[in-house]
Amino acid sequence: MRKIDESPRIARLLERFSSGLARQRGLPVVFGIFLLIVSFIVHLVNLSTYSPALDLVWSITHHLGIIIALIGLVLIEPLGR
Repeated sequence: MRKIDESPRIARLLERFSSGLARQRGLPVVFGIFLLIVSFIVHLVNLSTYSPALDLVWSITHHLGIIIALIGLVLIEPLGR
């Protein structure tokens, strides 16, 4: 079985992903901020009608938004201008 790091399919996928992010460097940050706005709206709805499902949606969107935005900020410089 071939090793995953030698796979040409994964290499092409990573190359396309990297070049796409290099063209739109701020996209992960914008997406992370969008998720934070969604989590804020979900939290406001959850305050008026408590639901464990909304609490879970808030937690997932909030934390994913923060992580994606921070990763986007970290990747802005290495992806170049």
